[in-house]
Amino acid sequence: MKRLAALLLAGAAALAHAADGHELGRRVYNVRCYFCHGYSGDAKTVAAGMLDPPPRDFTAAPGLDEVRIVRALRDGRPGSAMASFEGLLSEAEMQAVAGFVQREFVLAKRPNTAYHTPENGWPDHARHAAAFPFARGEIALDVPAETLSPAQQRGRRLFLTACISCHDRSRGTDPGPAWAARPVSYPRLGFVPGQANTPPVDAVSSASVYAKHEVAPRLAGLTRQQRRGEALFQANCAFCHAADGTGRNWIGQFMEPQARDLTQFDAATMPRARLVTTILDGLPGSSMPAWRAVLTRAEVEAVAAYVERALFRR
Repeated sequence: MKRLAALLLAGAAALAHAADGHELGRRVYNVRCYFCHGYSGDAKTVAAGMLDPPPRDFTAAPGLDEVRIVRALRDGRPGSAMASFEGLLSEAEMQAVAGFVQREFVLAKRPNTAYHTPENGWPDHARHAAAFPFARGEIALDVPAETLSPAQQRGRRLFLTACISCHDRSRGTDPGPAWAARPVSYPRLGFVPGQANTPPVDAVSSASVYAKHEVAPRLAGLTRQQRRGEALFQANCAFCHAADGTGRNWIGQFMEPQARDLTQFDAATMPRARLVTTILDGLPGSSMPAWRAVLTRAEVEAVAAYVERALFRR
């Protein structure tokens, strides 16, 4: 009887450990992998329309196993945008991601967890439901406004002023250049524009011509508010503006218009009050969304203090 109880306890512990590893893989995937491969592994993303070759659709790769996924994470895939994650992910994290992808997407083809959750900074996201048909492509973005109901017109305005930051490839009825995919080739290792491919020099320059802009400036003497702003900027704003504020990372350079180069501003050309207002309300005609529903006023003030101190030109 004691042996049976011990076996049951061991089995329960093993299941709990496996579940923990599975959810670790989900968490890492949702931070590192979704932008290209999609939240549900089907590569229906903005990046997929810009990359040649496109990111792998895991739901259409029935023979893909964990060993091959780990190898791609560790070594990257030459000739594609898939860079090595060695040094960014631990071996345990790579194993967890591989297991998660293989079980959830390759085999089960399950939808992943929703992104717009309170934990991700989206409380009561359902209140924006009027914009959902445009984000999902159920209503074309360029249909005549007079054919839309008042609620749909409000949803379209909301989509264009906020949601388009991430959903900027919404469906259009006009197949012209404004809606056409723009495939590009991802730079090879060590690539320098205007020169032949060169061997990697170091861990930063070898990743791509964009990688050096993902290195945040190291500054001593930041105030407590500026340190808080640094953490918020690197966790949120660096996605488009790059860790060094130049906007010359891969995502920032392929946005239309491109993400602003914050290092071109100073306190005179971008006063603190204007910077705070831009973060709070967004920037019309660009992918800069309003952050007032995501960050508190104090957090926005902290981001502005950090940008002014660390990124603005001197």
